[in-house]
Amino acid sequence: MRPKNNAAIELDYDGTTIEQVAAVARQGVPVRLTTASQERIAAGRRLVDRWVRQGKTIYGVTTGFGALADVPISTADTRKLQENILMSHSAGVGPPLAEEIVRAMMLLRIKDFARGHSGVRLETALALLTLLNHPICPLVPEKGSVGASGDLAPLAHMALVLLGRGRAFYQGAVVNGADALAACDLKPVELQSAEGLALVNGTQVMTAIGSLAVCDSQRLAKLADIAAAMSLEVLMGSRTEFDPRIHRARPHAGQIAAAANMARLTQNSEIISSHHDCKRVQDAYTLRCSPQVHGASRDVVAHAHTVMTTEINSSTNNPLIFADTEEFLLGGNFHGQPLALALDALAMAVAELANIAERRIERLVNPTLSGLPAFLVGDGGLNSGFMIAQYTAAALVSENKVLAHPASVDSIPTSANKEDHVSMGTFSARKCREIIANAQNVIAIELLCAAQAMDLFTNLKAGQGTREAYRVIRERITHLEEDRILADDIDAMQALILNDTILKAVEAKVGTLD
Repeated sequence: MRPKNNAAIELDYDGTTIEQVAAVARQGVPVRLTTASQERIAAGRRLVDRWVRQGKTIYGVTTGFGALADVPISTADTRKLQENILMSHSAGVGPPLAEEIVRAMMLLRIKDFARGHSGVRLETALALLTLLNHPICPLVPEKGSVGASGDLAPLAHMALVLLGRGRAFYQGAVVNGADALAACDLKPVELQSAEGLALVNGTQVMTAIGSLAVCDSQRLAKLADIAAAMSLEVLMGSRTEFDPRIHRARPHAGQIAAAANMARLTQNSEIISSHHDCKRVQDAYTLRCSPQVHGASRDVVAHAHTVMTTEINSSTNNPLIFADTEEFLLGGNFHGQPLALALDALAMAVAELANIAERRIERLVNPTLSGLPAFLVGDGGLNSGFMIAQYTAAALVSENKVLAHPASVDSIPTSANKEDHVSMGTFSARKCREIIANAQNVIAIELLCAAQAMDLFTNLKAGQGTREAYRVIRERITHLEEDRILADDIDAMQALILNDTILKAVEAKVGTLD
């Protein structure tokens, strides 16, 4: 999984980016701790060891957890307590999280340790880092977190593999944790005081899913602009709606960026210039208002990026160890509310990119609205063309409307009402990820339809950006002369989206899109 010639990403107190998280999660870029981070971890651990020797009462170190926080634990049992927390908290259910999510979780947990506030031993932090840099991925059920007190259940499943317990993916197979470690000549970790709690008490699951979701949303926003620009051309729309004076008069940053993108994409379009004297007064909203709709979603993506970046570079344990003042403080940084709200908003923003795209698809396949052949295919009746592709887009958009219901407005008490308000942020993240996957398919269908329509303009050139997108699509996916299995075309277009083939080619032609 690890790419060649990729320098390791260093984890320090601050400075880790969403893009680095994605590189580790998806490309296998290796990770290491800076010397300063290792020193911080060691300093925090020295304090924990001293406090345990002194018999100090510390939540989760010398006491039970949650509603059992008032139960003292003897010094002799502190190690057993840490192992018990991982086993008892490994109560997740459902299908496993994607390996890229689990890799991001591991990275983010190590990043939290690097800040020095968790109290783990350096050996334990390095063991998790070694696991991340090996082809071992813990198997983590996706369901079971309420998004407060940390992502307890999924992080416990992740940490079990360090002990040679639980299950893991290794070389394409599911194996038990002990066998996975043995295959890589790694030894199980024997946890000491504070370490079980430090491994599970944080927001790393929702942050992992959210960080990857932000990366995907940033790319999708650009592709939505490309798809909209192609649709506008073949539907004989106007470039007037991209005039920067319109958008400076209502200066939302995302709106300005979307309009500028679509103006560049359609620059020098012979298709648009060919109907300069067209009698149509104004375009439909799905064309004319595309900068405003896309732009509003872009602004939400930008906000989610800020929230995730802050969380990546945060300490979310409880208690927090402050070595400089030799104190520990009990608080609630594990509560996922900031992420839950941001991810619910991101889910709605991405759903809207798909929503408006589906309406453009309808205009493309409807001859009454487009002036093009019905369902963009010849010999209609015998051929159905893109009729059912629009059905699929409609189904996905409708599904997104249900998934977009905010999870963060719900809360349910846990731990005998000690933990009486929770964020549901991990569910917000999971729903957001699913909405993004649906939206990617909707944009893929719009690109297929727009390219099919562009085939009809044989004597006119498209804009410099839309023409490049069309060229890339036609290199991989041929014109639809007669009915064939459209699922294959949608899958092929999805691949062009996910591997950045279209986006890279277009940006090489018109410059980096905003």
